[in-house]
Amino acid sequence: MKKILLTGLCALLLSALLPPAALAREVLVGGQAVGIRIETQGVAVVGLAEVETAEGPRSPAADAGFRVGDTIVKIGEREITGAADFLAAVAGLEGRAAPVTALRNGRSLCMMVQPALSTEGQWMLGLWLRDGLSGVGTLTFCDPDSGVYGALGHAVNDEESGARLTISGGRITDMQITGVVPGLPGTPGELSGCADAGRVLGSVEKNTDKGIFGHAAAPEGRAVETGEIRTGDATILATVEGREVREYSVRIDRVYSENGARRVLLTVTDPALKARTGGIVQGMSGSPILQDGKLVGAVTHVFINSPERGYGLGIEDMLAEAGLAA
Repeated sequence: MKKILLTGLCALLLSALLPPAALAREVLVGGQAVGIRIETQGVAVVGLAEVETAEGPRSPAADAGFRVGDTIVKIGEREITGAADFLAAVAGLEGRAAPVTALRNGRSLCMMVQPALSTEGQWMLGLWLRDGLSGVGTLTFCDPDSGVYGALGHAVNDEESGARLTISGGRITDMQITGVVPGLPGTPGELSGCADAGRVLGSVEKNTDKGIFGHAAAPEGRAVETGEIRTGDATILATVEGREVREYSVRIDRVYSENGARRVLLTVTDPALKARTGGIVQGMSGSPILQDGKLVGAVTHVFINSPERGYGLGIEDMLAEAGLAA
């Protein structure tokens, strides 16, 4: 009896230790390119500048301690939702010092800033700002029941600072790919196209290290089961011309863990894809990775010095981030 009980306990323990990917889930697989419009929470600081004043150059923002990557959400008691709000708030100070609230690495900071009067007669803080971002990405999956989708497989970051953008919302739209700049060693390629702003496919509600997530208005795609990624032959789904999703061969060279996530190294082996794009290019992030007909991961990044090679993320991590883990 003791031996039987021990065997049963071992079986239960092994079941508990199985990775999430071992528990299959049916989702709609993506592969279609989408236009992505991100609205930031407040305005993102992308640069610090000097203000030319009658007394010489001054940099009020730098003096106050601002850094590239900060997100300004309030000036005094006025909420800042975009660049227009920011300019109006600074003008309304009429040169008075004011507390400015900013977000930095998830923390809220308050810094006192003294505006400078430029030689053109404008009150300025000496900041370069951005209040949104547009780009191209690839849809990875959509849950047929809830409409929750995942795309990109990585965060949308500020181009200047590399910091993850704090978002207030956004949308994904229909996209037609009209051109490709092939990747070359040392120079990442990219997809270009026309986003149809009138055909909104869904919302953007989360921007995380595992991708962007939201709800799709009318989920589309082929139903597949999820699985666990392994080394060996695989395929990816991508759109590199028009709106056509095609399947291309790749090889999974390595599967490893990093910061609690399952990561992979892959190599593009498909001659047609290499001829068209040189391998993996910007805009293909989120391309689903399939093995044995199952969705097992998503393409995330390209090797800058070797465009035929890239990185991927296990699908279980994207599902967990989307709140869809089994």
